[in-house]
Parts: sequence; structure tokens; C-alpha cells
Amino acid sequence: MAEFYRKKRKVCMMCTGKTVNYKDPEILRKYINEKGKILPRRVTGNCAHHQRIIAREIKRARAIALLPFTK
Repeated sequence: MAEFYRKKRKVCMMCTGKTVNYKDPEILRKYINEKGKILPRRVTGNCAHHQRIIAREIKRARAIALLPFTK
């Protein structure tokens, strides 16, 4: 019989105590891909509440030119 294994669930990094701020583009770069798009929840493992916060902070960083809109 084929053995199945359960994939380990990703943990929201912000729920564990890490904070995200638009002034720190190095942390925000983890949440965008090489084309500059914001990565979805299923890839990052964030909860819905914190994914919205991350998206807002990325958009703020783009508005003041800390992050590029595209690469």
C-alpha cells in the first residue's frame, strides 16, 4: 500500500511575534516574487489577517520608492 504523509502546515510568521514595517524593505522582499508581485497566502503561510497587513505595508513601501513596482 502506498504510504501517505501529512504535509507540515506553514506557520504565520507574524503570529509567532515577528513584525513587518514598510520602513524595512529587506523583510518585505521575502513576501514578493522576482517580478515584484505579492506572494499569496498559500505560498507564504500567513493567516488572512496578517496577509492583509503585509500587502498594505508592501504597497506603502512601493509608494515611497523603497520597493519597486516591477523588476
